[in-house]
Amino acid sequence: METTTANIEKVDLSRFNNSWYSPGASIFKRSTWFFINAIFFINPLNPFNGLKTALLRAFGSKIGRGVVVKPNVNIKYPWKLTIGNNVWIGEGVWIDNLAPVFIGDNTSISQGALLLTGSHNYKNVEFDLMVKDINLEDGVWIGAKSIVCPGVTCRSHSILTVGSVATKDLESYFIYQGVPAEKKRKRIMN
Repeated sequence: METTTANIEKVDLSRFNNSWYSPGASIFKRSTWFFINAIFFINPLNPFNGLKTALLRAFGSKIGRGVVVKPNVNIKYPWKLTIGNNVWIGEGVWIDNLAPVFIGDNTSISQGALLLTGSHNYKNVEFDLMVKDINLEDGVWIGAKSIVCPGVTCRSHSILTVGSVATKDLESYFIYQGVPAEKKRKRIMN
């Protein structure tokens, strides 16, 4: 049986309008950050961690002590980023923070992970932009190549394993795995 799409609504990207959205900074600040991000963060040849944390602070990030930002990290808007103490951000991490991202103390975000605060309303023909905060509480570990979706809170000491996708909140002291991530077992610490 053939389905006809003649009378069914279709996505029309020419009608996309995110004029309601504000990145929270002037065009000059956003443009300047674009180049700083490309030269000092995305560039895999910059190993100077102290310079990176100083630049993040200069652009409005709240950064704790002992933060390590490895090379090839992409940060959309540093003024929407809060990082606690002793946080590790691995190579190739992308913090696509159209909305605020909060990273608690002693949190590790492994290589290639993606923190994604934006999505689109697939039910609307205009494909509206939707943004929600991400909150990684203290002691969280986001595994390599994992994705944390908009609006997700990873509670204290939860783990999202390699290649997993968190589409809903993770409970404290539990390990999550899969696409979408499911609770697998308790995190027991010595």
